[in-house]
Amino acid sequence: MPLDRERIVAEAVALLDAEGLDGVTTRKLAARLGVQSPTLYWHLPNKAALVTAIAEAILGEEFGEMSPPGPDERWQDWLIGLAERLRRALLAHPDGARIVSTAQLSRKMAAISELGMSSLVARGVSLRHARVIVLTVERFTVGHVLEEQVPRPAGDALKDFDMATFTEQHPTVVAAVTEYFVPGRTVDDLFRECLEVVIEGAKVTAGPSS
Repeated sequence: MPLDRERIVAEAVALLDAEGLDGVTTRKLAARLGVQSPTLYWHLPNKAALVTAIAEAILGEEFGEMSPPGPDERWQDWLIGLAERLRRALLAHPDGARIVSTAQLSRKMAAISELGMSSLVARGVSLRHARVIVLTVERFTVGHVLEEQVPRPAGDALKDFDMATFTEQHPTVVAAVTEYFVPGRTVDDLFRECLEVVIEGAKVTAGPSS
C-alpha cells in the first residue's frame, strides 16, 4: 500500500488510541508504517504538523456535516448541541482535548467557529458578542474534557484518604456532589447544565435582540 498523508494520519490516530498522546512519536509511527522516520517528513514536516493533522481527523469524524440553526430553533439550543458534538469528538479518543488544544491552525476548528459566530450574527447578536460567546463555549468544552480525560488516581493512592475528615471540612461540597449524582444522573447531565449556565449568561450580555 503506498504511503500517503491519509494513511499516515489514520495510523497516527490508531497509535493515539493505543498509547495516548505521549505515545505518539514519529519513531513509533514510522515503525507501525514500516518506514524510516525521515520518510514521514515528506508528508508532515514536524510533530506540530502531525498533531494538527490528528486534530483534523478527530474533529472530522463528528463534524463531517454542519448546518446553522433551523428557522424555529433557538440559537442557544443549537449552540449547546454544537458543543455537545465537540465534546463527543474529543472524548472519542484518548487525549482528544489535549490534541485539539495544542493543534496549530486547525481548519476544522476554524470552520466550527465560523459557523457558530455567523449563525449568531444572523440572529441579531453583535459580532463582538458572537465572538465572545462562541469562543467561551468552545474553550469551556475543551477545558471540561481536558479534566474528564485526566487519568484518575490509582486505587492505592486513596487508601489513606480520610473521607470523614474531608466531609467535616467540606460539608457543602460533599453534599452538593452527593445531591447531584443521584441515580440516573450522569457526567453528560453535568456538562449540559454547566453549558446552559454559560450560554444563558451569554444571552443576557448579548442584549435583548438575541
